Amino acid sequence: MRATPSVLTLALLLAGATPALADFTLPRVSPNAGVSQTIGTTDLSIKYCRPGVKGRPIWGALVPYDKPWRTGANEITAFTTSDDIRIEGQTLPAGTYGVVTIPGRDQWTVAFSKQKDMWGAFTYDPKQDQLRVTAKPEAADMMEWMQFSFDSPSPDGVVLALRWEKLRVPIHIDVDVTGKVMKEARTAVAAAKSDDWRTLQRAAGFALDAGQPEAADWAARALKAKENFATLSLSARVAAKAGRRQEAVAQMRKAIDMGKADKTVEAEQLAPMEKMLADWTAKP
Repeated sequence: MRATPSVLTLALLLAGATPALADFTLPRVSPNAGVSQTIGTTDLSIKYCRPGVKGRPIWGALVPYDKPWRTGANEITAFTTSDDIRIEGQTLPAGTYGVVTIPGRDQWTVAFSKQKDMWGAFTYDPKQDQLRVTAKPEAADMMEWMQFSFDSPSPDGVVLALRWEKLRVPIHIDVDVTGKVMKEARTAVAAAKSDDWRTLQRAAGFALDAGQPEAADWAARALKAKENFATLSLSARVAAKAGRRQEAVAQMRKAIDMGKADKTVEAEQLAPMEKMLADWTAKP
């Protein structure tokens, strides 16, 4: 007859058994956050963790002056740009960077570090900075949870703003939208076939609005490739900008007539051209 384990033996076996830990996630005290903004065709984004004030003194206390700060909580704050940009007048190449700030009473240092995977700023090495700029803090309305935002966007710039407690730190960003798009447009035009009027027309339209010298040549090539509402109205605008008013009027009239006969041309496309023609033909 097989012997059965004693109660004591079973108790010892059960005590030595370690149950598997259940897999679940606890909420963070300082939750993750992020915000993005496109300027022209350049994508900007920032990811960070949002600490709360919670009744604590912040500046010069929880966040000491004149010492590197992770600019948030937990992992280092990460800033990403898809293209080269200028921050406070200095160039930052495309890439992802850790944002380390050194708060001061009257001026902050903002560093974009190649150490993008740090936990906090404990191992921060200033020699790894890709760029350092300064920013001036300003008084602001109370913000309980630290926040980054992209403020005052324009066609070629935006302000990255840090807000927490009663402080706002603006960081000015400029994007060379015209330079980037024109570089891509020149490449596209060089590769375009002679009958590819759409590429030529799109490139010429941007160049005209941006005051670039290629506009006239590209518009003429687009018109030669195909005469339609889009290429004729563009050619008319080029002529008007060059001071050839009579030529511009004749081309715009023809463009509008072709547009009205073309079911693919919508009223919203015709309206601004009709107004342009009316302005050109109005008596002084």
